[in-house]
Amino acid sequence: MADRTLQQILTQLRSNPGQPYAEASSLLSKAKIALLHLHAATPSPGASPSHLSLARDIYEQGALFAIRARNPDAFTRYVAQLQPFYELPPDSSGLAPSADRNRVTGLYLLLLLTQGRYAEFHSELETLGTREAGAGDIERDRFLGYPVKLERWLMEGSYDRVWKAMKSREVPSEEYGVFSEILTSQIRSEIASSSERAYPSLPLSSTKSLLFLDSEGAVVEFARQRGWAIRDGHIYFPSGASAAAAEGGGAEEAEDEKEISRMVIENTLGYARELETIV
Repeated sequence: MADRTLQQILTQLRSNPGQPYAEASSLLSKAKIALLHLHAATPSPGASPSHLSLARDIYEQGALFAIRARNPDAFTRYVAQLQPFYELPPDSSGLAPSADRNRVTGLYLLLLLTQGRYAEFHSELETLGTREAGAGDIERDRFLGYPVKLERWLMEGSYDRVWKAMKSREVPSEEYGVFSEILTSQIRSEIASSSERAYPSLPLSSTKSLLFLDSEGAVVEFARQRGWAIRDGHIYFPSGASAAAAEGGGAEEAEDEKEISRMVIENTLGYARELETIV
């Protein structure tokens, strides 16, 4: 009876991924009760492979619904519940491979990235490297490779490549798009900081393209939040930004940082102008 209930719930969740989170949560709660009756809520020696497979599939659906609902805490709890299932050796457990494991794992990597939890991000990658037999396999995977590439480009300051990836078919699935808004905000903040270090001022029109904002009015609002001054069609950055960099690391290091910041700005502006030409 519990088996049939779980199968029906799983079918409902998979066939209607857009249903309201409250409805999905109700179904997931019923599924967890059924799993407890089967003694399959966590892997145990006496649990059958079919019951363990159902439990894992239910938790994966819970994780995906949590991300669609923009509920990172619930998503993290589901990932924690999934870990013991993912750690089961496939040969001895008799568990069939999961169709959604890499999707969920890739989303978890993306969550760690957007939360700035870089140590955990790289720790998870090391674990994956052992499982996937190398970094090359990870990058070739549609779901796992996406956050790995984004992290590398963010660290390089290649924000134009991150932006391009978020706006293209490279986004592996609908759930990954949930993080685009967070990443966009982070990129704008980084580009703004690079602009302050690299230049005393920039034309208002260039700043609009640089920050991927829709209008000059949006630039004015962003400038107000950053404490930038606007005069005669130009954005003027606080003079203290460059001075603080020079004081913090010496004149030569500050000049190197300024040059890197200029390269970041030029690359991003070049991509923004390409977009405008296409449009």
